Parts: sequence; structure tokens; C-alpha cells
Amino acid sequence: MHKVIFDTDPGIDDAMALLFLHRHPAIDLIGITTVFGNASVETTTRNALFLKQRWGIDAPVAKGLDKTFNPDRPHVGWPTFIHGDDGLGNIDVPETVDLPIDPRPAHRFIIDTVRAHPGQVTLIAVGRMTNLALALREDPDFAALVREVVIMGGAFDVNGNITPAAEANIHGDPEAADVVMTAPWPVTVVGLDVTTKTVMTKAMIADIAEQGGEAGKLLADISQFYVAFYEQHVPDGMVVHDSCACAYVVAPELFTVRSGSIRVVCGGIADGQTIQRPDNKLFPPSPWDDLPSQKACIDIDAVRTLKLISDTLVLNG
Repeated sequence: MHKVIFDTDPGIDDAMALLFLHRHPAIDLIGITTVFGNASVETTTRNALFLKQRWGIDAPVAKGLDKTFNPDRPHVGWPTFIHGDDGLGNIDVPETVDLPIDPRPAHRFIIDTVRAHPGQVTLIAVGRMTNLALALREDPDFAALVREVVIMGGAFDVNGNITPAAEANIHGDPEAADVVMTAPWPVTVVGLDVTTKTVMTKAMIADIAEQGGEAGKLLADISQFYVAFYEQHVPDGMVVHDSCACAYVVAPELFTVRSGSIRVVCGGIADGQTIQRPDNKLFPPSPWDDLPSQKACIDIDAVRTLKLISDTLVLNG
């Protein structure tokens, strides 16, 4: 059983990933922490509470801060054309949700929960890495107590999706991402190299709506806005970025990984680019030296991954 804290910015594909974690029998979802990215942190926290309420999720929700690790970074606006004005595909989410949030800021919730379960907690981060970086700054020693960190973000052998160099989650807070990649804990990066190969078709989404009960129907409704956005990128359906990171936790055998230290470019035209120095290649001295060897996913069995995701989303429907 994997004890998981889900660090997220719901977000349409975040919603699918959350339902996956809630329904997979090998996942014990023990916390949801929110970060800004797909919308403001107020909106993403409201969305997390809304999904928690609608789907009967027990895990507590802790709200993150509203600024990047480097507070001087300029705000670039919310991607409403991808996730809608409400962050969940314009399904008319209520302005407030009558559920409590944890009184601690998200990064403190992460530290306390990991320390309460040393060696047992997997952190799945599918938004900006701000909360994880803040936790490392406040309590550097807690990294040694984390079982695993799995990130949806980055692009290694392919172009980014926000600039030619950078993927959106990393580009949103590069300094935080670099802190996370270079920390002394095991990181696996599930980025655009694999997620862009994993396209859930409209027929699959319709099956989830039909077989997944009220939760599946809500997820399908949320996803329609995303499908419309992806019509300009894929012939049928939508890319399931965040659910791929969740699938890695329960089925790593579906992924091909490459090991090596990872750095994130902070500033300039390549701002947010993720660059790995593979362990099997030799280079002169560089800023990649003497850092932990992390894993970057470079290929995926997309058919089996999509089946795993779809099958899980309809469990107990």
C-alpha cells in the first residue's frame, strides 16, 4: 500500500488523477495539498474541496501559499483557455464549499505528515513544485524520510508546451523545481516525453461516464473543456498528463526511465528547461556534478497505462 500526499492545482487532468488515487486499491490517499498554477490557489483549493466532497474523499486538504519560491517572479496569468474560468472546465463549481481545510500551510502539512510516517509517504506533485521546495527550505532533513517523489512536469528529449524549452509546471516556478530535483530524496519525473503519448479518447471518456457512477459522470463533464482544447493537438481525446504520474506509482514497469542528475534552467530564453546528465555519459566538471541521480521517464506503454487509468476510474462505480 502506498501512502500518498497529492500536491495539486485542480485543474481538469488533476481531477482525473485525484479520482484515480481515490479509487486505486493500492493507494492510501492521506493528504491533498494545493498550489497555484491552473488557477489561483484560492480557486484550486476550492476545487480540491469540491471534488473531496463530491467523491467522498476522506483525506484532509491543506492550502499552499500564493507566490513562487522566488517571490520576485512575475505572475503570468491563469490558463483559462485550457481549464476554464473555474479551473474545472466551467462546470459551474459553487463559489464556496462547506468543508474545513487543515490549518497548516501545505508545506508544513507535508513535513508533519512525512515525519509522522517516516519512510512510508510518496509525494505526487502535479503542479508547480513550490510547496515541496518550501518544505525543503523549512526542514531540509525531512527529505531523507520521504519514500519517493513523483513529479508530473518537465521535458527532456522533446519540446516543452509553454515554450520550446519548458513544460508549464516547471516553467511556473523553476527555482522551486531545481531545489526539488537536486534534493537528497528519490525523484522520478514523468514529463512530456511520455504524457504526450498517452491520449485518452472520447470513447474512453464516455465509457468512464457510463461505468464510473456519479463520480465518472462528473469527471467526464469536467473533461469536455479539456477535450475541446486538445482538438488542436491530438486527433481524438485528451492527453492525461497528471494521471500518468499516479500510474507510475502503482505500475512503474509500464515506464522506461533514464537515471542521472537533473537541473532546471532558471532565467533566460530556456527558463524552466529540465536537463539531465545521464549516468552513463562522461562530461567535464559541471553544475550537474555531485548531485543525486534521479529518474526521468523517457518512454511509456501508453496502451496499458490508459487501460490501467480507465479501469481504475470505474472501480466501485
